[in-house]
Amino acid sequence: MQANRSIPAATVLPELAYPDVNAAADWLCRAFGFAVRLRIADHRVQMSVPGGGALVVKQGEVAPDSCSSHSVMVRVADVDAHHARAAAAGAAAAGAPTTYPFGERQYGVRDFAGHHWVFTQSVADVDPASWGGELHAESATPPHGLEDS
Repeated sequence: MQANRSIPAATVLPELAYPDVNAAADWLCRAFGFAVRLRIADHRVQMSVPGGGALVVKQGEVAPDSCSSHSVMVRVADVDAHHARAAAAGAAAAGAPTTYPFGERQYGVRDFAGHHWVFTQSVADVDPASWGGELHAESATPPHGLEDS
């Protein structure tokens, strides 16, 4: 894949709409620990997520009722510390972090615009068959052309 300094190297880039992209970027940095990668006038902000992820904050109106059809999952090193940081910034968490049988400790939260986020920490390497999952061998192989990205 061709490198381009104008776009993050991540393969998937969620774009979330906020009425004020600069205020949204500032809040996401403060509440979730993200960092601004690139500002594009007042209509787009590329955000870096610790650990290698990325997302784009774009100008647009948000209808919180329609935000229930998606969530953005972000892996973090310490979900409990992350939860405390988000709560201190006013994020509306659905509850305290919970450890699940599939080896993840997670909490869900809505940001100030109504977007749903899930923050997750791997706490164990669990065989998916032990909790009813079915791992497909081909899912562990990168798609053709992405092996070196």
